[in-house]
Amino acid sequence: MGDMAKTSSEKAPKRSWFKGLKTEFKKIVWPSKETLTKQSIAVVIVTVILSVIIFALDALIDLGIGVILG
Repeated sequence: MGDMAKTSSEKAPKRSWFKGLKTEFKKIVWPSKETLTKQSIAVVIVTVILSVIIFALDALIDLGIGVILG
């Protein structure tokens, strides 16, 4: 009998958790298509720029090590 009471009390928080989750999802403000496009383009541009910088630094370090080691 003690286990039965425990099981019913465990189900109540799950329901309220899902209810709270549903309420929080309703508060989400999704970006517009234009905003999403602009931000995605910005991410791609920054990624490409950083990739070029890392590639250049790697090439310089490789060249420097090659000169030092002969």
